[in-house]
Amino acid sequence: MAPIDGAFDYDLVVIGGGSGGLACAKEAVNQGVRVAVLDYVTPSPQGTKWGLGGTCVNVGCIPKKLMHQAAILGESIHEAVAYGWQVPALDQIKINWTALTESVQNHIKSVNWVTRVDLRDKKIEYINGLGAFKDPHTVVATMKNGSKKELTARNVVIAVGGRPHYPDIPGAMEYCISSDDIFSLGHPPGKTLVIGAGYIGLECAGFLNSLGYPATVLIRSVPLRGFDQQMASMVTNEMEMKGVQFHHKAIPVSVEKLETGQLKAKWLNTETQKESEDVFDTVLMATGRYALTKQLNLDAAGVSTLSTNGKIVADTEQTNVPHVYAVGDVLEGRPELTPVAIHAGRLLARRMFAGGNQQMDYENVATTIFTPLEYGCVGLSEDTAVQRFGADNLEIYHAYYKPTEFFIPQRNIRNCYLKAVALREAPQRILGLHFVGPVAGEVIQGFAAAVKCGITMEQLMNTVGIHPTVAEEFTRLNITKRSGKDPNPASCCS
Repeated sequence: MAPIDGAFDYDLVVIGGGSGGLACAKEAVNQGVRVAVLDYVTPSPQGTKWGLGGTCVNVGCIPKKLMHQAAILGESIHEAVAYGWQVPALDQIKINWTALTESVQNHIKSVNWVTRVDLRDKKIEYINGLGAFKDPHTVVATMKNGSKKELTARNVVIAVGGRPHYPDIPGAMEYCISSDDIFSLGHPPGKTLVIGAGYIGLECAGFLNSLGYPATVLIRSVPLRGFDQQMASMVTNEMEMKGVQFHHKAIPVSVEKLETGQLKAKWLNTETQKESEDVFDTVLMATGRYALTKQLNLDAAGVSTLSTNGKIVADTEQTNVPHVYAVGDVLEGRPELTPVAIHAGRLLARRMFAGGNQQMDYENVATTIFTPLEYGCVGLSEDTAVQRFGADNLEIYHAYYKPTEFFIPQRNIRNCYLKAVALREAPQRILGLHFVGPVAGEVIQGFAAAVKCGITMEQLMNTVGIHPTVAEEFTRLNITKRSGKDPNPASCCS
């Protein structure tokens, strides 16, 4: 039983060594308190496991961006010919999957090592064990060898994140991989079926296709659900032009292994009720993620604020048990983004131990989908803005544009598009900015600060652009959807 005289082993125990948990632990120890971090990776159904640092570092943002970059570099070699570079035997250019995954994994392992050293230097105790509550102030860590270690804590932060969801169909767990496995896959993925069209599914299909591995995507409802649907269609249109195949209104039925080692996948069109099948080398599940709350024994802690999908409901990161908190992807209704978890974790530690009172602001958080043509956004989608404010109270400024670097290799510009969603009444406060094109993340990050500060269309139009950049296209916006005028660019420099 936890001590009742206040003599706890730690002032803070963090369950989960991902971005949010680590940020909270580091900020807490800066305030002079005793901190322990528990982290344990249960192997994926295919046996993949990884080191300290959480999803982002090991099987998320970092390896995804590196593979996206590898795909961009491969395409750039072909474009270089148009610029005068003499590239011998273009048809011989191909990716070495083993070399790519080794390079990616070596980088990840270096980050794992630096993270462990950082915890040691900061005197944060790192315990490689699976954490669960014994009572409201006691956490039990189950180690790899099955032994158990009890820790008592004045405060506990739950930062366990989530893992990929597998649909309940024959062959899913036995034969399919997920984003947990793709970045360290021991063989080239070959022809790949991606089941799911959220950002993880589209990003994986995008880089696989660009690396030379044919990709097919099953879309159950809409691509990039929750994002602006006009922009989502630009993303998928570009992917189709690059060779990715899409099957709409399709749900998986089964996956079976053939004698050749290949996988036969069957899926159903929910509109026509027609069943289809094809043979693939790899089937990648990207049908969402679930929070790792079941293993925590939350009942023992008295935490009862769970949503129907197992996530923790906590408006200010504080659960119904005053000393038990949660940050990151485990929270209900919060953006599942690394920088969100980091910022929320730091602010929480300051409120717990430094007398801080600043709450995390989850509104107007920018993000980017790293598909072949990237999509960056901040604020409301046009769809959501119409629901909240009504179409008559909005003005949508939009434009197609031509990236300068696309001209010489004659790259497709049909899906290079941006828009600003603004209130119609002057000075037309901007509610959302959306951009599909190269380096979308770099473009949207700066504008995110402006949206946070309440930028208006008047201010945006009076901002002088940097020429020639793709980011300057926001400062050139002047055509509204309401006007019916052609949003295609007429000239470059006037």
